[in-house]
Amino acid sequence: MTANLIGYARVSTAEQNPQLQEDALQRAGVIKTFTDDYASGSTQDRPAWQQCLEFLQPGNVLVVWKLDRIGRSTADLARIVTELGERGVQFKSLTESFIDTTTADGRLIFHIFAALSEHERSRMLERTRAGLDAARARGRVGGRPSTMTEAKIKAARTMHADKTPIVEIAQALSVGRMSVSRALAKAQAPKSV
Repeated sequence: MTANLIGYARVSTAEQNPQLQEDALQRAGVIKTFTDDYASGSTQDRPAWQQCLEFLQPGNVLVVWKLDRIGRSTADLARIVTELGERGVQFKSLTESFIDTTTADGRLIFHIFAALSEHERSRMLERTRAGLDAARARGRVGGRPSTMTEAKIKAARTMHADKTPIVEIAQALSVGRMSVSRALAKAQAPKSV
């Protein structure tokens, strides 16, 4: 039994024509193609992509003309292909023929590709952490300013001492419930010397 080949095509601008992609997919034996016209790489802006994902069944092979048709980044692509694989759907790129999870060699290449993507993501997180640590060492604190000013903290403590529920305190001070909880917990924590 041969797998059903399902195609996906996408063009980003009105000047582009999906016909080249659709023709290549048809020549490859695709039985149904989903096409997003004038769609960005963001998956939220691609209704045909969402329909394609819903249509795919275990045993199907998703075929694209080029890798960048389904993902903006290596990490994006690795996530999508991994999720497809977990659903029993294989993946194949016509232009980058080395990415073909229907073959042992293609799966190997994909896993190397995914590992490199994960490595780059880890390196990016390390660089981000190092930057934040360096900023903290210079006395800078990240994040947005607290909504709990000293006056609001004092008012929250007084209201809390009077057994006012945290939800009511938050409403009275026009802040979130968690902001009140954190401020009260911080105020009650023993000070370290």
